[in-house]
Amino acid sequence: MHLATLPATRAEQAPTAPCLTDDVLGTLTNADLARRVDAVAASLASLGVGHGDVVAVRLANRTDLVVTLFAGWRLGAAVTPVNPALAVGEVEYQVGDAGAKVLVTHDGLALEGVTTVAPEDLVPSTASAPVAGLVPDLDDLALLVYTSGTTGRPKGVELTHANLDAMTATMVTSMALDERDHSLLVLPLFHVNGIVVSILSPLRAGGQATIAGRFDPRTFFATLEAVRPTYFSGVPAIYTMLANLPAEVEPDTSSLRFVVCGAAPMPAALIGQVEQRFGVVLVEGYGLSETTCASTSNPLDGVRKPGTVGVALPGQRVAIMAADGSLLPTGERGEVVVQGPTVMRGYLNKPDETARTIRDGWLHTGDVGILDEDGYLRIVDRVKDMIIRGGENIYPQEIEHAIHEHPSVLEAAVVGRPHPVMGEEPVAFVVLKDGATLQREELLAFLTERIAKFKLPTEVSFIDEVPKNPVGKFDKPRLRSTLTAAGA
Repeated sequence: MHLATLPATRAEQAPTAPCLTDDVLGTLTNADLARRVDAVAASLASLGVGHGDVVAVRLANRTDLVVTLFAGWRLGAAVTPVNPALAVGEVEYQVGDAGAKVLVTHDGLALEGVTTVAPEDLVPSTASAPVAGLVPDLDDLALLVYTSGTTGRPKGVELTHANLDAMTATMVTSMALDERDHSLLVLPLFHVNGIVVSILSPLRAGGQATIAGRFDPRTFFATLEAVRPTYFSGVPAIYTMLANLPAEVEPDTSSLRFVVCGAAPMPAALIGQVEQRFGVVLVEGYGLSETTCASTSNPLDGVRKPGTVGVALPGQRVAIMAADGSLLPTGERGEVVVQGPTVMRGYLNKPDETARTIRDGWLHTGDVGILDEDGYLRIVDRVKDMIIRGGENIYPQEIEHAIHEHPSVLEAAVVGRPHPVMGEEPVAFVVLKDGATLQREELLAFLTERIAKFKLPTEVSFIDEVPKNPVGKFDKPRLRSTLTAAGA
């Protein structure tokens, strides 16, 4: 299916069926969405947007963002979603790097050389003549998703219509989605997970989506009980907050068929807590923006192995590669590499970085992993996060998961700190549950029973909150900067 035609197809097949809901526009039927997409496409065309152009959209989670996405595609343009929390200079960089012709934003931000328009101004008060749209080629650019930029400037990941077609088809199959499904979006819509898993996939299956605002653990279950979705997608930080709500919080989760976790490996202990407390099936997967969202997943119907991120999704090949480019056998650690129709076209205007990332048909993820005898992938850590202490390789996630097993711990992040003799040493940042107490010596004694002595943190800092990037992953560069500043 070509997703550019999805609103029109849904409107023709089931015009009165519910499609998208948010707090601004309420519930749009399929016919409502198609009319709104037509109107916004006509307005964008009047601003000079056409085939091959780029539209930037800087909005909080709301239906207008999705409408702009489909309207841009109707004109043969690509769309780059911009994190609304970015500073003006960061917005200028992304919009300029993407070569956007128009910026759709809610706050009147003006950028030189770019036409800025509010989403409400794209919908005329009177009906306008439908624009003569087109169906873009599957190889045309559809999405420019910018990486979080933890090292250097963010890079624009080029995802084509073929990438999105392959990814959403796989999501519909692997999650057994149909017209009865209803997703609740709680992740940001400037990220590929929110767009693909929570919006495009259920809409492709004939279902619907409700777009929630900013995630708040205190109000989340009230929203869930009101909306009654069949699934939602989150990140480990979200499930950590939900699992540690007061015991008197007993929500009705009976509408959920399953819940999804991605973005970062989730401790097996936390998966068990979530499933047991809320009576849900938690499916953990793995992927990158560069692979259009997901490459592996624990099967919804089949063997799920907590602590792994599942098996390769249909149409994709996942392998473990040594530094010399050879593929490693079962049980060996190496870099996770991916092949398949969901692999990005490349990084925008960065041929050298594209060539370093995609080599001989394999996308190099930068993650260290192991495949077991059944093909289940366990992510050990990021290559760049590995700590080398006295010649021994230490993977911070292994230490983090061990720390997380302590009943007093809410979150834990481990990073390396330079050491004049050993090269590097692990330092742990730990957040305790409300009301809990824990001493460094007590934690180290706990860890001694679970990991080798050379992996033990040389310092434990108890903090109020682990800093996170906009996608919800631990912001380890900021933690390393903290250590550097303290050392200086």
